[in-house]
Amino acid sequence: MKERIRQALTQREGNCITDPDLTLSAVLVPIYEKAGECHILFTKRTDSVENHKGQISFPGGRKDDDDDDLLTTALRESFEEIGLHPEAVEVLGTLDEQRTISSKFRICPFVAAIPYPYEFILCCEEVGELIEVPVSALLDESNFWEDVVTIDGITDTAYFYRYGDQVIWGATARILKQFIDMVYNGE
Repeated sequence: MKERIRQALTQREGNCITDPDLTLSAVLVPIYEKAGECHILFTKRTDSVENHKGQISFPGGRKDDDDDDLLTTALRESFEEIGLHPEAVEVLGTLDEQRTISSKFRICPFVAAIPYPYEFILCCEEVGELIEVPVSALLDESNFWEDVVTIDGITDTAYFYRYGDQVIWGATARILKQFIDMVYNGE
């Protein structure tokens, strides 16, 4: 699993966003093997956070001035939000940077293998729950759809993934779609 992902992510040139008006941020796309199948870990944000209330996301957040780089941001935020120690993370590569439209973030996603099982410690103010999704559910076409949306005057294609009663959308779904396409659909 790890080598397949690493190979898919290293055989490409990444897309960087250069808009200086966007706030730098980074997320970790945590992947692990459970019962012989690849899973991806998501967080469901609480309704008390400043941005993206109640949405499903990857662990991560805004770059602090003390962060050496965006990987440091992703690791720090993952530790703060879900108690994932940086030493437990094996970074496999990066995906294209994404932007959020209304909240104006520039997100750098780092794909990483993490151990399973792992004793996560949730930051109750930021994370309401963890959602572990088997990749097979994301590959099931009945759980995926796209639509054209307009937000703040910007029209774009939006992607949606359903898992049970949860819907993954927005920048998280764009990151997820690129990961699925590159690693599992050979694009």
